[in-house]
Amino acid sequence: MLANVLRQNVRRAHLLRTRCLSTAVPQESDVVIVGGGPAGLALAGALSSKHGIRDALKIVLVEAGDLDKVGNWALAADTFSNRVSSITNASQSFLQEIGAWAHVDEGRTCPIEEMQIWDGLSDARITFSTQDDGAWEVPGSGRLSQMARLTENLNLQRALLRQLRSGSAVEVMDKVKVASIQREEREGGGWPLVHLSDGRVLRARLLVGADGFNSPVRAYANIQSYGWAYDTTAIVATLSHSPRTVLQAPNTVAYQRFLPTGPIAFLPLSATASSMVWSTKPHLAKALLSSDPAVLTSMINAAFRLPEVSLRYLHDIILDAANSGAPLSSQQLQQEIAWRERSHSIDSRSAYSLSTNAAGVPPADADTLPPLVTSIQPGTAASFPLRLNHADEYIGDGAGARTVLVGDAAHTIHPLAGQGLNMGLGDVEALSGCIQRTLLAGGDIGSRTALLPYARERYFENHKIMAACDKLHKLYAATAEPVVWARSVGVEVLNELDSVKAAMMLSAGSRPSRTRPSGAQLGANLAASGLESLARGVSGVRTLTEGAANLAGSGIQRLLQIVVDSQRR
Repeated sequence: MLANVLRQNVRRAHLLRTRCLSTAVPQESDVVIVGGGPAGLALAGALSSKHGIRDALKIVLVEAGDLDKVGNWALAADTFSNRVSSITNASQSFLQEIGAWAHVDEGRTCPIEEMQIWDGLSDARITFSTQDDGAWEVPGSGRLSQMARLTENLNLQRALLRQLRSGSAVEVMDKVKVASIQREEREGGGWPLVHLSDGRVLRARLLVGADGFNSPVRAYANIQSYGWAYDTTAIVATLSHSPRTVLQAPNTVAYQRFLPTGPIAFLPLSATASSMVWSTKPHLAKALLSSDPAVLTSMINAAFRLPEVSLRYLHDIILDAANSGAPLSSQQLQQEIAWRERSHSIDSRSAYSLSTNAAGVPPADADTLPPLVTSIQPGTAASFPLRLNHADEYIGDGAGARTVLVGDAAHTIHPLAGQGLNMGLGDVEALSGCIQRTLLAGGDIGSRTALLPYARERYFENHKIMAACDKLHKLYAATAEPVVWARSVGVEVLNELDSVKAAMMLSAGSRPSRTRPSGAQLGANLAASGLESLARGVSGVRTLTEGAANLAGSGIQRLLQIVVDSQRR
């Protein structure tokens, strides 16, 4: 009987809540942003930073979580969060323009001045650095001091929130969820009505979905998406290590090694701390995270140094030990690694040895590898599944009109290139500019006509990056010898073409849009550089072949020898 009474009370409460939601007087809003993550906060900050928009529009941001936790976030100077992002110069310039970067704690950020990326099977390597950018230097823009800047996501999110709270006209509603979104019944097409869990209703001229992968706004707009889950899990952790010596470059180099199981990246945070993202198979990620932290530390060091065949063996014994219920000890693993190093004739004084001494004169090859990890900061080792997802379109239509998607609500990407957050900030910059132009023209900011330029600017740009990352992931997962040889030759050739590397850096946001060469200039310079290289190759192919080993490795030498042989015939 008591159960029946409780059920009746719950039913009455539900009916009362539904009646309140349906009869509440809607609050008129021009822009309602659902989602208080970096993309949502950045859009609110961008709109409020433009005087014409701030004075003309009523802007509301809705977030289910407690933003006070973000605003009050603080860690000790020598500890770091495990979720970090590489902010490109283009993204940083945008954040500076809207006034958000001034609130970032730059003492918790680190410049990336060089990137070293190599194949885990062939060791073919490509290096990107600020020096490469000189091929596309625009007069008056100056040399790059960094390729990007690494920061904790919470450091950036806190800065964006502080900007909003320091004089913004945006109304922030946190600790409240979106209960439902309905379309207003009105002749000529109604506006979206956002029903909140506290009973309030927002009537939105434009509804922005910055609400992540499981976006309620995207569901309301009935925008379909395509994609797939990778058979891959990302392990993240904050790593502690010894500082670089005075004989070495500072800890401003990002390293990434592509293994058949997935890439592992080492990203600098300070002189003695770095962040790691290791994409690997789910069962291996589970076994590594359940092991002793010292075992995970040794495996991180080994993943950058040991040949792939030995890594595969170590993975097998860790999995077997985990399945048997008797996890491998740190001492057992170190003995296995030492034996593997001897079998591969790895010099104990080389940077490729896990027993090398970090103090004193560094090995000659020390700069080709990240510092040896000494420990993992407690509580930072975690994992999450990886997937690719892209909305079919960014703008709602028909019954889902007056909606637009930004950030993870529109796209989810593999983290191997570190472009996810930058893509979201690119969306925000484009959408805020689109809204401003529409207002200046006296248009309706929620109309499809007004939003189309945003979709045209961002959809294909995001698709290119997502497709490239997906292809790289699949290409480096292959172990067939012809595929390994072909990709290795390609990397070695590319590493010698500074102009092409500079163009790739520009495409990845190494420069703000105002200091980039135009598309026509970029294409003309790249074509000229290519023709010059071709002319040199045709006139001196024999000389180039003889010196190829010194310039680009054995892969190019074999390729050019085929060209010479074909000319002799």
